[in-house]
Amino acid sequence: MDLEKHPQKPVAQKPVASAEPPAIRASDADRDRIADILREALAEGRLDAEEHAERIDSVYRAKTVAELEPLVRDLPVTGADGRRPAPGESVSGSYGYGPEDPTAPAENLVAIFSSSTRRGRWRIGRKTNAFSLFGNIEIDLTEALFGQRTTVINATSIFGNVEITVPENISLRGNGTGIFGNFEVVTLEAEERDAPTVIVNGYSVFGNVEAKPKRGKFIADLRNQLRKHFGH
Repeated sequence: MDLEKHPQKPVAQKPVASAEPPAIRASDADRDRIADILREALAEGRLDAEEHAERIDSVYRAKTVAELEPLVRDLPVTGADGRRPAPGESVSGSYGYGPEDPTAPAENLVAIFSSSTRRGRWRIGRKTNAFSLFGNIEIDLTEALFGQRTTVINATSIFGNVEITVPENISLRGNGTGIFGNFEVVTLEAEERDAPTVIVNGYSVFGNVEAKPKRGKFIADLRNQLRKHFGH
């Protein structure tokens, strides 16, 4: 008696779980953290201007954290404890920066045949634009509260004057041009890596843009007040 042969049914294959974790989408804070590391590398001479520009372009094109990390893999760590911060991790250390709002608009200071002054206890945001035309602008950061590690001031002076003063123990950098005028930034490098960094960009035409430290003023004197102000 012949046995009827039945074709074997294929055994259903169980889906194999991917060994790779899902890609983590990069946040604005992640991109800013990498951009800060690249800015420091440029200032220290680890990157030239062309390579810095290429990497910065890649930073803001990146969609995932995995795309960001290779851009700083060959650069020194930047955490206050000597390690590279994880994505989204704050590097504020003992400075107790307040909550940062990346969508906050820039503050605009304008002086046209007039003067404008910012001083005392105030919170400076991520970006400030200062424009002086036959006027005078004074920005005093010696008692300011820094809500973020990196602050950018774009200063333009045309037949005018823009003066910026900062505490002695922060980092101060600048990039600008004087056309029949003066653009001068006294470069500072803070001893503590998590200290605030102020970057002054811009130009002057028949005018003056100047940024320098104020002797005897230290941001360390404000740490307790800063924590109290932000509730840390």
